[in-house]
This record gives sequence, C-alpha cells and structure tokens, in this order.
Amino acid sequence: MTSPDEAAVRAALSTVVDPELRRPIDELGMLAGVAVDAGRVTVRVLLTIAGCPLRSTIEGDVRAALRDVPGVAEIDVVLEVMTPEQRQELRERLRPGRGIPFSRPESLTKVFAVASGKGGVGKSSVTVNLACELAARGLRVGIVDADVHGFSVPALLGIAHGPTQVDDMILPPVAHDVKAISIGMFVTRNQPVAWRGPMLHRALEQFLTDVYFGDLDVLFLDLPPGTGDVAISVSQLLPNANLLVVTTPQAAAADVAERAGSVSAQTGQRVAGVIENMSGMTLPDGTILEVFGSGGGQRVAERLSQALDTPVPLLGRVPLDVALREGGDAGEPIVLSAPESPSAVALKRIADQLASAPRGLAGRSLGMTPR
Repeated sequence: MTSPDEAAVRAALSTVVDPELRRPIDELGMLAGVAVDAGRVTVRVLLTIAGCPLRSTIEGDVRAALRDVPGVAEIDVVLEVMTPEQRQELRERLRPGRGIPFSRPESLTKVFAVASGKGGVGKSSVTVNLACELAARGLRVGIVDADVHGFSVPALLGIAHGPTQVDDMILPPVAHDVKAISIGMFVTRNQPVAWRGPMLHRALEQFLTDVYFGDLDVLFLDLPPGTGDVAISVSQLLPNANLLVVTTPQAAAADVAERAGSVSAQTGQRVAGVIENMSGMTLPDGTILEVFGSGGGQRVAERLSQALDTPVPLLGRVPLDVALREGGDAGEPIVLSAPESPSAVALKRIADQLASAPRGLAGRSLGMTPR
C-alpha cells in the first residue's frame, strides 16, 4: 500500500473549519500535530475547552476530510485541550483589541436593529428569517437577541445548547449558518429575567464586546418593543445601526410603530425601512382574509418619511401564514423549510433589498494617503 503524502494530508486538514469560530483549525492553532505511518494517519487537535460541546463534530470533520486522501487506510484523531497560554494566544489572534468591533470606523458590517412599537407583531420571526435567508446566500450573519425580558431567538433557530466560553471570550452557537447570542442561553429552563436599565445596558454591551462573531457581513439586533432602555443603549453602542420597523396592518399597531421609528430623530440613526407583518392571508379559494386590517405598513412608512424628512420605504408585506408559525415553533425558519410559501417569498424579497443596501462610507478609513 502506498503511504499517503503528508503534504496532501495537511492540505486536506486545512479545509476543516471549527464549527464555532468558522475558521480553519490550522489557522487557529488547533492543529497540534500530524503523523503518517504507512497507511495510518494520526491527527492531534486542540480543543478550546475540555467540555467543548462540538468535539464530536470536529472529530467527524477531520475524518471526513482525510477519507479521500490517497493511501489513507486508518485515521486516529486525538483530542487534547489548549493550555491557558494557547488560549491566550488564540484570543489575541481572534480579538486583538477590546471594544465593540461593529462600531469601529473601519467596520464594513451592516447593522440592522429590528424594532417595533409593541410586542406580538412577529418582530423576532422576521429577524430570524431574514438572517437565515441572507446566510443561505453565503453572507456571514449574526444575531444579538437584545430582547432580554422576552428572548425568543434560540427557540426560533432551534438552538438547544449554550455558547462556549474561552476565558473572557464567548463563542456563540451557530444554527442554519447564523451565529446567535441571547440571554436565554444563560438561564435555566424558562426562568424570567428581572433586570432594570443599567443591567440591560451592561448585558447588551457584553454581547457586543465579549462575544466573538468574527467578520460579519450583516448583524441583526432583535430589540424589545418600545423606545426604552435597550433602544437607547443600542443608539449609544452602535450609532451606525439602521432601524427596521416592524408593524402589523392594524391602525393601532401602526400608530405605536411610528414612535419606534421616530426615536431615530433623537438618536441620529437611519430608518432603513418598514416591514408589515401578518398581512392578508390567502385562503384556499384564493380570497384574501385581512385579519388585522390593511395599510398599516404603508401609513408608518409615509408618516416616518414626513417626520424624519427623508424617504422611508415600505420594504414588504409578509402575509399571515400558518407555516411561518409552525416553522418558528420547530426551530426551522420558513425561508429554509418552505421557501415557496407566500410568507417566505415576501421575506426573500425584503432580504434582496437589505443585501443590496450600500454600506455608508462616512467616517470610514479608505486606506489611502493624499499626496
């Protein structure tokens, strides 16, 4: 039997990506050693912590990468744990400086803060589906569940395990190629979180500072309803965030949603658009049942355009759809589980507009020196 070439073995291992950090294990210093003995290959991999929840995934990915390398007959994967010094080196490699990376002038991440005037309008479902749709297109996407009291993002994404903590750095779980963090990942069962303003601000700041998302194309923040402490904190911590206002067609909901968007006049943020959720539902006979009325989204967009003296578009209307609710309950976003459904089609059209929205260059370094 021909002995495998070590260079070919290492080339195959360079394709193995850490499932949490989403970077190759050799690039992260996790590939501790490779030994080739005839047809037997032994690979030593360093885990960030002893109780790494995805150790079996890493081992399986290593075996899968080596399976097709010519000459490999037997694979041994030895999982070890990083020393404190190795973890420190990893943290410095991933996060060379403290602070919020998404608020830095050189950041190219699009930040969308999804807001609503009142609860129960489906803001979290819209957030999760838009994130999953953009991730399915190959973008690097993250979600911060900033609704500390009413967290729901973990369930909507089907995340059942918590984040991995590497000393003072938190690695967020990944579901449907979306990285997400939520206070719901730190509480037991359905324990309520009874926090006041300063603690809410500190929790949000820690999510944005200590959680390692890596280089993201898009970051969503699922805000609590209203214009309270968290909305103000977001404007302070991420002044470059664009607001997405979610409302239902109902007039009462539209009136309250207008306030959620109007707060941008005080915070200096930009309203990227309005999304009308729970719009008319198409019945089997083709007729449309407008359970919550009609026109609320358009009214909010027009009023905000007038109040802010700048065009605020209605990005789309997402119809009432039983499949959308079922997907949320199952942790399977409808844009992935039923992409041809009416609500998924509407959400995809909204994602089109968010994906094509240009990044502002105001205040950003262009890497050029005038001569």
